[in-house]
Amino acid sequence: MDAVQVVKSSSPPSHEGIHIVRAAIRLLAIFVVFPGTLLIWLMMPTNTYRQIWLPQIRLKASSSTYLGAEGGTILVYTFPILFIAVLGCVYLHLGKKLNNHELKSSSGTKKNRFAVWKQPMLVKGPLGIVSGIELAFFVMFITLLVWSLSTYLHNKFKNITTQSAAKHHEQVWESKLDSAALVLGLAGNVCLAFLFFPLARGSSVLALFGLTSEGSIKYHIWLGHIVLAFFTAHGLCYIIYWAATEQISQMVIWDKVGVSNVAGELALLSGLFMWATAIPRIRRKMFELFFYTHYLYILFMFFFILHVGIAYACIALPSFYLFLVDRYLRFLQSRTSTRLIFARVLPCETLELNLAKTPGLKYNPTSVMFINVPSISKMQWHPFTVTSNSSLEPEKISIVVKGEGSWSKKLYQMLSSPSPTDRIEVAVEGPYGPASTHFLRHDTLVMVSGGSGITPFISIIRELLLLSTSFTYKVPKVVLICAFKNSLDLTMLDLILPMSSTSIDMSNLNLQIEAYVTRETEPKTDGSKPVRSIWFKPNATDAPVSPILGTNHWLWLALIISSSFVVFLILIGTITRYYIYPIDHNSNTIFSYSLRAVLNILVICVSIASTASGAVLWNKKKNAMENKQIQNMEGPSPMGTPQSLYYNADRELESLPQQSLTQATNVHYGERPDLKKVIFECKESSIGVLASGPKKMRHEVATICSSGLAENLHFESISFSW
Repeated sequence: MDAVQVVKSSSPPSHEGIHIVRAAIRLLAIFVVFPGTLLIWLMMPTNTYRQIWLPQIRLKASSSTYLGAEGGTILVYTFPILFIAVLGCVYLHLGKKLNNHELKSSSGTKKNRFAVWKQPMLVKGPLGIVSGIELAFFVMFITLLVWSLSTYLHNKFKNITTQSAAKHHEQVWESKLDSAALVLGLAGNVCLAFLFFPLARGSSVLALFGLTSEGSIKYHIWLGHIVLAFFTAHGLCYIIYWAATEQISQMVIWDKVGVSNVAGELALLSGLFMWATAIPRIRRKMFELFFYTHYLYILFMFFFILHVGIAYACIALPSFYLFLVDRYLRFLQSRTSTRLIFARVLPCETLELNLAKTPGLKYNPTSVMFINVPSISKMQWHPFTVTSNSSLEPEKISIVVKGEGSWSKKLYQMLSSPSPTDRIEVAVEGPYGPASTHFLRHDTLVMVSGGSGITPFISIIRELLLLSTSFTYKVPKVVLICAFKNSLDLTMLDLILPMSSTSIDMSNLNLQIEAYVTRETEPKTDGSKPVRSIWFKPNATDAPVSPILGTNHWLWLALIISSSFVVFLILIGTITRYYIYPIDHNSNTIFSYSLRAVLNILVICVSIASTASGAVLWNKKKNAMENKQIQNMEGPSPMGTPQSLYYNADRELESLPQQSLTQATNVHYGERPDLKKVIFECKESSIGVLASGPKKMRHEVATICSSGLAENLHFESISFSW
């Protein structure tokens, strides 16, 4: 199951126990709770569920004086998903507890049983590169959606006859339109139940299934299209039905009991605004409009819950609940101004920002951090790859910003001016990344990048540089193939080594860099620009980047999810038992569905905010001394202005690591890499092939690896399509 194994012939008892517990947790979550939840979803459209199961659930729930009618749906739909999330947190925490210093590559000794599920199964298509795990979930979702839609329609239509329609003074087609409109809304709710899972950046559910938020965001986009298509059709069908049956006044009705039409229309309008600005052409040309409009999801979900009532909203609540927890933690982290130490300004319109961090902040290669610069935009957050290594550089964290959009170009102009500012206010969220890495299980790593796609590989190379200094690890050979448009872009290779690289020993790392400059046939000999270093003044209000929930992040997240849900049940149960029930007696005639929905939303928000704030404050106090030491760190003055190692580098190299890096690099002008030849030339038993960069290039590499011509290739696509 894991990508690595223990060096010794037998694992220590503690590690054996951890492996057993993790296997048991994964078995319980993936093969017991998840299939049970899926079974409920499959049964929901059937008559068995609606005529036997649901009445029994409602009967038992309505007898409760604490939770009322929504108690049953909370138990059936919300609790299992939150339970999986808590199990995932414990699973990931135990994974971190495994002592990495006693691990080595399992290449050639133990095959990763789940590696095949991460191989590309689909390369071309609207979803891009799809792995086996993603394809399995995609097939399950489509099956569930088609099954729900067809079963709902069949059960509704078979009861519609001329006589039944006449009882309601309708024609048969009008009755069928009424039923079809309802079914479209029910199908849209099935999609809505999964919409927010990819948006939780620190999701334990995704990590438990071997997925990441950045890799799953494309499914949020497609789910959003499907949700709004169903809900739009749902609304239009009802409007046509009301117009045909002379009930157009239904559009302005807000019933106390049952569905609120006005709330549904407001939710749909909010969704349509988001949908319109999410069209790819509009999103690219007017990103700020798209970004700000997407905050309408708050109104969309609020009015949706008012529209259907809290009892039915519990079906789609779990993913939104986990998103709210994640979003609030991000909000708390982003309130602190971060200490920016220095920046390296490259002539290819690229920046390396170096921020202070606490030594306790650990992250894996290919992690992503979201950055906000209020002087450019107070609302915009942009993701960038973390290039530093948390162990090699314990007191700083680095990201690379390529000037490709309006926001990043403004930042580059601020720092590349002759007299740049001596302080920039920066806020961060993250870093977020994979729960574990499996690079060591390969004999060779072939990393293919285009343009700024090289940045995730910088973090991998730095990780391998660190591991190569220990005899505990068998570090794979690394072949980096990077394509750039012009010579100036070669300066991005300077970022492979951290600025303080004199103490790095590269002799134990077998690194080969093949750089291709596609639009120039020979190196430029003039117009050389230096790689500038800009140091910023510290501010008393700035703080280093620190883990928002401390080093035991996953345990604290499990505590927040479970405790907030328990607090919600206690509060809403107390209010229902001692305030609502004595007046209403579960009749919903005095306290309307909308009023109950607002009350539940309020209690959910209070529960999440109180428990998450308490956890964050506890960890903040715990790390106060460490943060204070970092805050008092004064950045030294720059000793000089380094030149590029690769662009017009007719100068004496300053250190042995820089010499080694330059000697390992071959630059090719006026040509593109023959990827098929390079990949198939690797003959080791296990070859890890990673691709990052333009979509066309990633698809080309995926096609080569999935062709079946070589069984030793293990492909992974690194894409950040936020």
